[in-house]
Amino acid sequence: MAEPVIDIEVVYAAVDRQKLLQVTVPEGTSLRAAVQASGIGQMFPELDLEHCPVGIFGKQVMDPQLRVVEAGARIEIYRPLLADPKEIRRQRAAKAAEAKRLSGL
Repeated sequence: MAEPVIDIEVVYAAVDRQKLLQVTVPEGTSLRAAVQASGIGQMFPELDLEHCPVGIFGKQVMDPQLRVVEAGARIEIYRPLLADPKEIRRQRAAKAAEAKRLSGL
């Protein structure tokens, strides 16, 4: 008898291009194994699929080797942040405060 399968999506957005793949995997496949099976590593060779952060529908999964994917899941592969968003906001606020102070003189 054939092993039951499920359909999922695997997505990745690089700086210059993005890819959404429809993938069929065996039921019980881990999140990390599903990403490997998608073939996205051949399209984006710069990705380290063993260690890159991944999530499902916008929520990062902390242990993708153990998390089993469900039918219809949208697996997202995340790029590392180039800058800390908190630090950018802090710098922007300081710049605005300085501009306000200078315009008040």
